[in-house]
Amino acid sequence: MKDEKQVNLSDMMGPFKMAGNLMFAGMAGDTAKLYNYLRDARNVLLSPMKTDIATTPYEVVYEEDRVKLKYYKPDTETRLKHPFLIVYAQVNRETMLDLQPGRSVVETFLRAGLDFYMIDWGYPTRKDRYLTLDDHINGYMGNIVDFILEKHNISSLHLMGICQGGTFSVIYTALHPEKVKNLITTVTPTNFDTDASLLNVWARSLNPDELVDTYGNIPGDIMNLGFLLLNPARLMIDKYVGFLENVNNFDFVENFVRMERWIFDSPDLPAETFREFITNFYKKNLLIKNELEVGGKKVDLKKITMPVLNIYGKYDHLVPPAACDQFVGKIGSKDKEELCLDTGHIGIYVSSKTQKEFGPKIIRWLLERDGVVKKAPQKPAAKKPVAKKSQAKAKAPGK
Repeated sequence: MKDEKQVNLSDMMGPFKMAGNLMFAGMAGDTAKLYNYLRDARNVLLSPMKTDIATTPYEVVYEEDRVKLKYYKPDTETRLKHPFLIVYAQVNRETMLDLQPGRSVVETFLRAGLDFYMIDWGYPTRKDRYLTLDDHINGYMGNIVDFILEKHNISSLHLMGICQGGTFSVIYTALHPEKVKNLITTVTPTNFDTDASLLNVWARSLNPDELVDTYGNIPGDIMNLGFLLLNPARLMIDKYVGFLENVNNFDFVENFVRMERWIFDSPDLPAETFREFITNFYKKNLLIKNELEVGGKKVDLKKITMPVLNIYGKYDHLVPPAACDQFVGKIGSKDKEELCLDTGHIGIYVSSKTQKEFGPKIIRWLLERDGVVKKAPQKPAAKKPVAKKSQAKAKAPGK
């Protein structure tokens, strides 16, 4: 098992070296400025730092194999009548939602009086190689949902899925709609037939059979490298130039290290689940076509009739709007809403600007549909102005 607190510094040295050459070349002519900068940087780097992530207290209330269920309870009285479950992707860790104090979705929910559960998929080992989508969605997820419902003596819960975890949540909801009261999807791919993201192009070019035969479980480091190469200038050069330019800023350095720890804490992916995901979604796009089967049952999106909130990022380079914006048009729900935020794939959870929109929107939406607060009236759609008919005969094109 990986040590989730360890950062592989060797992975960072190549970009650091290039970034350093670029930046220090610009400072070489001003010796005093360079000296002051290096002095401040030294003081920052040698100072004690708080770079732990996911520090908000929680309780592990359920375990099955490598999978754990975390429970977060606010200090104040809880407000939700129905339990609330969050499902993160298997790529990277759910700790993204509690990356740093002051920019934590976990903190935002708890401050609002929301108690919730969150799945930790853990670190797959060799024995997980043959686990399928069915094993994870109807198996682990299904068992967790049943555990929560039995614990609360209630028939349905609120479900929120993130990225690939959102895809899992959509599938689970379509197969078990009676157990989901409200569904929230965030940066969730449902349409994989788009070239708006290099990830889609890259995934379609993969041969999952060869990768699985070669590696078994797909190493998280390989996936990480693939994600970095999707935008190497920004993710492997600009990022480290920015770090060196701000290395004398204590808060910046702490936050940078937290993000690096999260990025390089990448669990391996179960082989058969990876094979199915690439084949059925990226190559065949079966989900949005309503042609997907999981566990021998058809995943019918029309069976998603409960309220749905679908949130995605305008500048998401991994799950672009084109991968998300067809979903609400395919489901059976009449109470459905889309929200496209001016941010990217990770910024939607950690940027200070988005923190003021993302969390509060989910909180209000959930409390309204849980019956805790009065639902705001829907604004009527603005009528489009009707163009006046011209009395003159239109000329044919080119004449």
